[in-house]
Amino acid sequence: MFDSWRKKKSDDAVISDMLNKQRRYDSLVRALHTDIYRYAFWLCGDRHVAEDITQETFLRAWRSLDSLKDDKAAKAWLITILRRENARRFERKQFDYADIGEEHWQDPGSQSQEDHAEHYLLRRQIAQLEPEYREPLLLQLIAGFSGDEIAQLLDLNRNTVMTRLFRARNQLKEALEHSKVRGQSNG
Repeated sequence: MFDSWRKKKSDDAVISDMLNKQRRYDSLVRALHTDIYRYAFWLCGDRHVAEDITQETFLRAWRSLDSLKDDKAAKAWLITILRRENARRFERKQFDYADIGEEHWQDPGSQSQEDHAEHYLLRRQIAQLEPEYREPLLLQLIAGFSGDEIAQLLDLNRNTVMTRLFRARNQLKEALEHSKVRGQSNG
């Protein structure tokens, strides 16, 4: 009788733990899925690939959810998983590095032609930055991380991150000004 009571109590605890894990995971997905997908899209520039690596990121997060001790660090934790998953993508397959078509950079929703052209130009210029400048900029713009958080995510010194952000913004500004001047002289 005592053994069956202990087994029942143990089974109840397991079910309770599983339900708690499921609730925690569901709230994590609801709160951060959009941000994680948006960052994945910026990294790869392809909706289908972004969906795949986002899904793989959350699958890996489910498997190691117990390792997330502070829920306030969930976004950084997921971005780290996503960055690793994106890197695995390159280990598995060699890609053809052709220019990415305009349809891959479009945001859903209604935009005027002018807004669409400006967003396309901005995204294209960001995509042309060197990865060492592009990634910190995207982490700041898309994911909303501070310089300290980016430094921790990329395992860099904070000053290095701030320098890269400064250079990324300057390169982006110069590229956009150059495009604007070129556009005015052509039209």
